[in-house]
Amino acid sequence: MPDYGHPLRFGTFIQPSNARPELTVTLAERSEQLGYDLVTFQDHPYQPAYLDTWTLMTWVAARTSRIHLASNVLNLPLRPPAVTARAAASLDLLSAGRFDLGLGAGGFWDAIEAMGGRRLTPGQSVDALDEAIDVIRGIWADGEPAPLRVDGEYYRVHGAKRGPAPAHDIPIWVGAYKPRILRLTGRKADGWLPSLPYLAPGDLQAGNQIIDEAARAAGRDPAEIQRLLNISGRFSAAGGGPLDGPPEQWVDDLLPLVLQDGISTLIVMADDPQTMQVFAEQVMPPLREAVSRERAARAPAGLTGADRPAAPVRSTAALARRRDGIDYDGLPASLAAAAVEPGDFSYARVRSTYMRGGAPGLVLRVTSVPQVIDALAFARDQAGVAMSVRSGGHGISGRSTNDGGIVIDVSALNTIEIVDEATRRVRLGPGARWMDVAAALAPHGWALSSGDYGGVGVGGLATAGGIGWLVREHGLTIDHLVSAQIVLADGTVQTASPAANPDLFWAIRGAGANFGIVTSFEFEADEVGDVGFAQLAFDATDTAGFFERWGAAVEAAPREVTSFVILGPPRGGQPPVGHVMVAVDSADADTVLARLQPLAAIAPLAASDARMTSYAAVMANASPDPHAGQGEPVTRSGLVRHITPELGIAIEKLMATGIVYFFQIRSLGGAVGDVPVEATAFGHRDANFALVAFGTDRARLDEAWEDIHRYTRGLYLSFETDTRAERLGDAFPEATLSRLRVLKGRYDPDNVFRDNFNIAPAPGLG
Repeated sequence: MPDYGHPLRFGTFIQPSNARPELTVTLAERSEQLGYDLVTFQDHPYQPAYLDTWTLMTWVAARTSRIHLASNVLNLPLRPPAVTARAAASLDLLSAGRFDLGLGAGGFWDAIEAMGGRRLTPGQSVDALDEAIDVIRGIWADGEPAPLRVDGEYYRVHGAKRGPAPAHDIPIWVGAYKPRILRLTGRKADGWLPSLPYLAPGDLQAGNQIIDEAARAAGRDPAEIQRLLNISGRFSAAGGGPLDGPPEQWVDDLLPLVLQDGISTLIVMADDPQTMQVFAEQVMPPLREAVSRERAARAPAGLTGADRPAAPVRSTAALARRRDGIDYDGLPASLAAAAVEPGDFSYARVRSTYMRGGAPGLVLRVTSVPQVIDALAFARDQAGVAMSVRSGGHGISGRSTNDGGIVIDVSALNTIEIVDEATRRVRLGPGARWMDVAAALAPHGWALSSGDYGGVGVGGLATAGGIGWLVREHGLTIDHLVSAQIVLADGTVQTASPAANPDLFWAIRGAGANFGIVTSFEFEADEVGDVGFAQLAFDATDTAGFFERWGAAVEAAPREVTSFVILGPPRGGQPPVGHVMVAVDSADADTVLARLQPLAAIAPLAASDARMTSYAAVMANASPDPHAGQGEPVTRSGLVRHITPELGIAIEKLMATGIVYFFQIRSLGGAVGDVPVEATAFGHRDANFALVAFGTDRARLDEAWEDIHRYTRGLYLSFETDTRAERLGDAFPEATLSRLRVLKGRYDPDNVFRDNFNIAPAPGLG
């Protein structure tokens, strides 16, 4: 029989005796210390002499740090599959992805029935296991939008909520001996887990044949199914039979099981610490060497090391979900570990962004600059395939996901480094989140003006502008950038700074998404101590007057005051509520109160909360959960100098339509205007306010926005989802846009970076 090519692993099989619970746990800990890959426990819930297996595995998970844990095998008739799925996912999450699930169809039916389980015939137990696997995997599939429904003969799930997803793709191994359950293993399971003492000569070969035939009939590669084996024996000076002799005999006895019978995981059934140690020290190393040597000898001429055929990394079902146009087999070896495909377990966590649903054909989660270069080169070679770049994945406008294309995800480039204390110089990776940046700078008494949400990645915001809680006092985020390392479209790595590539440095501060992938930023932080932060709720029945008075109060306020205002749609019979948030860059409580007074007087105050806090605490507002956006956000945005009475009336009319479900204005001005307009690609520095409206209907919002648009004098692209070409004219003054097109022709003549408000190269400059 074939060697399926899986890496060789070793485990232990420990009895969960309640007579010696601490010894049971100690043996599990000893398994980890000796270098085993796996520790497993049988499951007999009807047996009072045994500890409950779930409880034991949870305890062992807390007492270990590396080794995987598994049931060997779980008694399914007494473990409802939907509950088992959640228990398994929970244990996997708590153990950082170290749980594997072994399942058994049943047995000992008198004992099972005595515990309240249903007595089944052998055939019925296999059918029940078949249904249970569907239920378990269905619960784990939390990326599926619809509730789980399984209308089986033995298990019925009617609209169960899915999730949580486990930390890793938990394999399901089946303890199987008879043809029917072996065929089920070939169709649906990830592994076969029998025990050698229960097998007659030839049973492994026959079992493999049944599994392989069933796998092929189901459209699977037999190598997708791992072959595990519980083994037992005795170490002795003189050989007395198979697995009864010195360690070198064990090596000779086990080698054919791997190379001829396809076993890749050998699990020692022993509660004896000495046996465990001898096996770990005197059998595992020489057996690994022998398997490696034999596999190398069997490899076709000229193939060595990583070139030798091995078990498939992805299942046949996963391979079937690949998208057209992408040369998956041509992916360089340097990116193999970075690649996430549509059929992979982790795909649901990387397909979408915070607000946008996506279905990319390949996500490359790069971890180094060389990988960025390789990923960009690979993406360029895929003619006609969309390419997106993602840092934090939060951006409203950024196309950091797509449908059928490639996403280069730089979120793992998330370093935060203090470069120079004296000059407050800090180096940030594009994947660092602003809440983490704020937390890292706080002990130094520093801060960087960023956005308003801590989950935003540095990369997207620091190449677009950055309008946050410190903007009026400390300017835009890009105003603190002193240099950047960027991978250009041709794969070269350049530094952009006032001294090196100054034109590129100018361009990436406001239009960076069009020029390359920034892999690190250097900023000069500001000295920022405690701040005042207030949230005020107002009766905004006089909507036009409310916005006009708020705007006037902000413009009259000292620079240390930055304020945002939010208004939702009208609700039947209730007055509209305007939510005003105010940050005051002062550690003096009396100063903070004085700055808040004019804002608190703009309309009838319904509720208020004001406190002294740190900037890091203000930014600590993000969820660690993976992004799971759906659909496409629909927004319109604009920049204005003043909230005039006419604009206030236009806003009131817009909100009365019910088209907009979220309307926000952010204050600018102050330090933003200190920077000359020609100093960066960010235009319209004379604006005092940035407006954004969210709707659900593109056409209706565009039509309604026209009444607002005539008052705007610019655009902040990070809040805009209207991709019509004229939006570039709104975002950049004419001279700025012309210069950007010229530079685009120099740095990206083939227009590789075109996914996010594309600035096309000026003709004739490529």
